[in-house]
Amino acid sequence: MLKPILQLKHVGKEFAVGDQRIAVLNDINLTIHAATMVAIVGASGSGKSTLMNILGCLDRPSSGQYIAGGRDTELLSSDELARMRCKYFGFVFQRYHLLPTLSALENVETPAIYAGTPSHERLAAASKLLDRLGLGDRADHRPNQLSGGQQQRVGIARAMMNGGKVILADEPTGALDSETGQEMMQLLLDLHAQGHTVIIVTHDMNVASYAERIIEIRDGRIVGDRANKRPASINSSATPASRRRRPKTPPAAWSGLKRLGEAFKMARLALVSQRLRTALTMLGIIIGIASVVSIEAIGEGGQRHIRETIGPLVSNRIELRKGAGWGDPAPGIQTMLPGDIDSIREQAYVHSVTPMTMANFTVRYGNANTNGTVTGVGEEFFAVRGVTLSKGRAFREDEIQRQSQVVVIDQEARKELFRSGEDPIGKNIIIGIVPCTVIGVTSQKSKDLFSASGPNILMPYTTAGIRLFGQQHFDSITVRIKEGQNSHLAEKNLATLLSYRHGAKDFFTNNMDSLAQAYEQTTRSISLMLSLVASIALMVGGIGVMNIMLVSVTERTREIGIRMAVGARRSDIMKQFLVEAIVICLIGGLLGIVVSFLAGYVFSLFVTVTKWKMVMTWGSIFLAFGCSTLIGVTFGFLPARKASLLHPHDALSRD
Repeated sequence: MLKPILQLKHVGKEFAVGDQRIAVLNDINLTIHAATMVAIVGASGSGKSTLMNILGCLDRPSSGQYIAGGRDTELLSSDELARMRCKYFGFVFQRYHLLPTLSALENVETPAIYAGTPSHERLAAASKLLDRLGLGDRADHRPNQLSGGQQQRVGIARAMMNGGKVILADEPTGALDSETGQEMMQLLLDLHAQGHTVIIVTHDMNVASYAERIIEIRDGRIVGDRANKRPASINSSATPASRRRRPKTPPAAWSGLKRLGEAFKMARLALVSQRLRTALTMLGIIIGIASVVSIEAIGEGGQRHIRETIGPLVSNRIELRKGAGWGDPAPGIQTMLPGDIDSIREQAYVHSVTPMTMANFTVRYGNANTNGTVTGVGEEFFAVRGVTLSKGRAFREDEIQRQSQVVVIDQEARKELFRSGEDPIGKNIIIGIVPCTVIGVTSQKSKDLFSASGPNILMPYTTAGIRLFGQQHFDSITVRIKEGQNSHLAEKNLATLLSYRHGAKDFFTNNMDSLAQAYEQTTRSISLMLSLVASIALMVGGIGVMNIMLVSVTERTREIGIRMAVGARRSDIMKQFLVEAIVICLIGGLLGIVVSFLAGYVFSLFVTVTKWKMVMTWGSIFLAFGCSTLIGVTFGFLPARKASLLHPHDALSRD
């Protein structure tokens, strides 16, 4: 005697309709043995489809006990029920329920994907099944390229993919013409002959007559259960299921890496099938990522520009100026003398030191003349201020001591005095009434390192003090501190040293490091503020992704139901939709980075006055990818979770 494969004991099913509960099945007791062919017949609304959903583990009974394969389904988790649907049941739906974005071959192999069958094995098995059913030449066709009968055959091949001990056929001939319907019933008879348990749900007694047992259901109750002498023939040459080779499945759970790979593949197919919607969804992410990366690049470029422009002017420098503070004309203070320079130079923390005294004079060369700022400096001025030369040389110590009449001019002075483009090195210019020889020309990048605008001429402080200014004292002394030294402690020590030498504090100090830090802090604050503004665009893009994915879940409810019916677990559904969101955001992030590079190129074309450029850093690029992934995970989670929580029978019945 054949052993029971399915057992229902006092099973009932109720649905909530408003405040009421409607009973669809009442006290169903049914035993179905293995390798039998059973027809469940009844009029529309009799409860036969609900009974099929319970038999196929697409739904749970409200009361009673359902035992499938010796296991009480009430004790099974959603993942265990999915495993039962995947490996124990095969579904043949009236409306075919094929995934429209997949080919016939891909539809057939879908159950094996969720079963964890290796790719090469499931492809071979799917191809073999399609060949058996006469669809080998249609394997690459999508459902809309197949006839109704061909689609139903693909559905049968899918039901057989994992072996399917129990084949559940819901109105298998309902959407077919009579000739194709007979072919379909012959296929089901063949499956029965191979050892499958075949359960047909139909309202057509002609279809039911193919079964060896007919169960009649009316108003949710079984009103008839009789054996039937089949008029149809069975293909005796079919191979029994017990000896038929089935696709191999791994002994352990499918590895996470393989599952993730399949999820990416399914996500790609889903996104490609809706190209326009995918592109519009990505647009928000592209704009957001491009904004963040571009603003980060502008901020980084600004900071580098400031460091290059102002850094040498302020880095590790302390100024000592006569007077009580800024705006103090300091009349009569003549205490900053060459001896102060020597004392400061002896300090261990001092890198270099230079005095500075400035005045405006008329400067002439041949027929050209201009007003320029003459600054008396020491030989270490260039090291202190970071000034570099494009031509010639700087002052030597002996030239300082001998009060040599030599000068170094900047590019502005060169342009004003040597208009014909001749080489200024070795030429004599007249400053006031003092002739001087040009020995060097500063570089263009050193232009911003001078305190005064316009033409600048540098002269040994000894020469300038005696021949031009008529004084031995200085307006200020600038000290550069060695790298790694505490500039604030050095400032305090310098103030103590000069106060002791002068007998009073008739000067004030200006620590340029504080100014540099203020510039850095300002640029960082501005960059942060702009980044926060740009992050709003990212947030809007993320919300757009979530909205589109929620719409996608609604539109693809039936697809979710089909996937669950063939064995997809909740985690598989969640992973698929989550991966889709992440893929959208990652591709959007990559395109956003490309757009930001294009923006940088356009920026360089229009911002030509200064050397300020957009500077892309690996940090900003990694930040962009991080933001893309985070947005995908964060805003994709809710739609993915909503999809995973759908019940198979609800999803399948949704139009």
